[in-house]
Amino acid sequence: MLTLSSDFGSPYPAAMRGVLLSDDPGAKLVDVAHDLPRQDVRAAAFWTRFVLPEFPPAVHLLVVDPGVGTDRAALVVRAGDHALVAPDNGVAIPAARVLAAADDAAVEVFAYEYDTPASNTFHGRDVFAPAAAAVHRVGVSAAETLDRVVPTDDYVDLRLPTATVEDGSARGEALVVDDFGNVITNVPGSFLAGVDDGTRVRVNGESAPVGTSFASVESGERLVTVGSHGNVECDVNRGRGDEAFGLSVGDEVRIEQIR
Repeated sequence: MLTLSSDFGSPYPAAMRGVLLSDDPGAKLVDVAHDLPRQDVRAAAFWTRFVLPEFPPAVHLLVVDPGVGTDRAALVVRAGDHALVAPDNGVAIPAARVLAAADDAAVEVFAYEYDTPASNTFHGRDVFAPAAAAVHRVGVSAAETLDRVVPTDDYVDLRLPTATVEDGSARGEALVVDDFGNVITNVPGSFLAGVDDGTRVRVNGESAPVGTSFASVESGERLVTVGSHGNVECDVNRGRGDEAFGLSVGDEVRIEQIR
């Protein structure tokens, strides 16, 4: 299986699919998303870390690349039974760590620089799709045998920020805002463990109830909940949490349990 993720919108992903299918007409291609936040490496890293572990062993082509045209390298990253092909800007590393841990290969990630062909603007088609096709052709476990790859420890090791949790309070930030307007923070869901439905907390000084689901509150009301990714969210039932809480990506989020 070959998965594709990018911030390209349309029609650019079709060119990448064309390259992959020209190499192997029988390849099973799965589009994960091509509307990832434009040129937002951290958001793409968060979403792919959330989504890619749901897949069986695969080669994952991931291109969110604000550094296109610079001297940044192209990477092939092997993580357990998976491989990720991506620019060396850290975008693939959070997902790779989770995939390696899931396959329990001593939670080790192996990275290789890919000797890129010349290309000025469309590295998704000209660089990363051919690299993904090559890895797919030989298999993940043999990726290091490819002529164009060289092992490296010198890659951008992106780590998503962690929140500070102590004594009934958490200080973190808004990591991403999804298309529904839900504000996903980096505060771990464990912070709300044992907090009953309807209990109120303060978010940046303003009170809001904790809910186990959107239906815990009336339509249009705010709530604080734990999302499917395991992080605390600031949401609105049938509304936009970013607007109701006045939060944007990167903003500080302070959550305090009211005693």
